Amino acid sequence: MQREEMADLTAFLVVAEERSFTRAAAKLGMTQSALSQLMRRLEKRLGLRLLTRTTRSVAPTDAGERLLQTLAPALANLDASLAALSELRDKPAGTIRITSVEHAAKTIIWPALKKLLPDYPDINVEISLDYGLVDIVAERYDAGVRLGEQVAQDMIAVRIAPDIPMAVVGAPVYLGKHPAPAVPQDLIQHRCINLRVPTSGGLTTWGFEKDGRKLNVRTDGPLIFNTLDLILEAAIEGFGLAYLPMDLVQMRLSSRQLVHVLSDWRTELSGYHLYYPSRRQPTSAFALLVEALRYRA
Repeated sequence: MQREEMADLTAFLVVAEERSFTRAAAKLGMTQSALSQLMRRLEKRLGLRLLTRTTRSVAPTDAGERLLQTLAPALANLDASLAALSELRDKPAGTIRITSVEHAAKTIIWPALKKLLPDYPDINVEISLDYGLVDIVAERYDAGVRLGEQVAQDMIAVRIAPDIPMAVVGAPVYLGKHPAPAVPQDLIQHRCINLRVPTSGGLTTWGFEKDGRKLNVRTDGPLIFNTLDLILEAAIEGFGLAYLPMDLVQMRLSSRQLVHVLSDWRTELSGYHLYYPSRRQPTSAFALLVEALRYRA
């Protein structure tokens, strides 16, 4: 493959992923007109239209989508092979891209990175926050962090945290107007603040267990967010009940800004796992990160 062809394919991948010539040009460090010229050259060479352009967006055609599905994993493997060359250097180096949920990034990944990175200045880490189930191969991430049951079976999974105690909480001002729920089913009658999961488009289910009995409750309410910080803030302000990690609300419970309800029911999620493709060839930098994050009971 000639250098020109490789450059065109790389540019196409960025445009298809960004769905925007403006963002893609900025990412590639070129002008929009130069990028458009590359895309026209690629389409002319292949004899196929790869992109549908409107005044507001860009999207791959059927042919473009097929090329994208083939190209993204191929370039990801190439990136991994090139990164593996850092093994020949005196110190681990390279960029590691991770997709993670917000809570795991704050409580697990960032604390580990603060300890690791000062000793390895040639390692760069990019973290993207997303509650959806991202295709890490297609999106060219090195790894993802999600709850254990969300990890696909064809991935290598490394536990990086224990199971997560959850709590249903509400502000005193809210509970002063609405009697506290006695059983999980009572939540149906309450105003609940929910988290939306982008991949499914649905809301998270609130899970409970007591005396071997498990219940999943779908709640409803006035507010839906895609970030735990805003759910916590809304609960403190009295807009409804929230289902949040215990470590996130513990200080608010101690200060009596929030009250723990249904505390006689066990509410727990499976712990976070770092996952990555089984065919991935780990670099020394990636191996260091895995060991820094690995959960040791």
